[in-house]
Amino acid sequence: MKEKLTVIKVGGKIVEEPETLNQLLADFSAIEGYKVLVHGGGRSATKLAAQLGIESKMVNGRRITDAETLKVVTMVYGGLVNKNIVAGLQAKGVNAMGLTGADMNVIRSVKRPVKDVDYGFVGDVQQVNAELLGDLIRRGVVPVMAPLTHDGQGSMLNTNADTIAGETAKALAQLFDVTLVFCFEKKGVLSDENDDDSVIPVITPVEFKQYVEQGVIQGGMIPKLENSFSAIDAGVSQVVITLASAINGQGGTIIRG
Repeated sequence: MKEKLTVIKVGGKIVEEPETLNQLLADFSAIEGYKVLVHGGGRSATKLAAQLGIESKMVNGRRITDAETLKVVTMVYGGLVNKNIVAGLQAKGVNAMGLTGADMNVIRSVKRPVKDVDYGFVGDVQQVNAELLGDLIRRGVVPVMAPLTHDGQGSMLNTNADTIAGETAKALAQLFDVTLVFCFEKKGVLSDENDDDSVIPVITPVEFKQYVEQGVIQGGMIPKLENSFSAIDAGVSQVVITLASAINGQGGTIIRG
């Protein structure tokens, strides 16, 4: 029997506001057993970039990361946001350790090739060192992972937090019974986007296909669910999509293979 591990991914908005951060820290620290937290921090990066006179450019919700922007996101994600979370968890008795992909070579990426858009210093994950992470986790360390990786050649790379959570969960599924939780602003995947209580409790691959054909699931939720099924296919036990405030309770949408 593999030991249980929960990987929680939270967006920047939740960890950037003191009130929601405090609630998250309380809820996360109450999760029993082994756990990992993956966070974003985009709004803080945009704000600091503006203060430094650096324009933030986005394409399809993804940040174009030139050399100056890379400095900002490294400071904000790996420094300010990450260390605030780590300090907050330590205050709650959680032995947290902040990590970027470069630390201990835990996540190595390749710079995204230029196709229609040049995203600059953006990384696509190549490998996650599950053995090393697993060793830390079994020693009672709780990794807090920033959305930054490296290329092994000395360059940091800005990397999507959903991707880091998914790839980390997949890698750790070799060693643990992994549940991956994506937190976002709704209670789960909705059957009616205008009704916040119309949460679909469980989605299987067959149902997903039907919901997409019917137009029930559309837009940005499609890649999120595709990533979820990819994680299931790679050995993750289940994926949950829910509110950050509900990571300890029942509810949300469970994705099953």
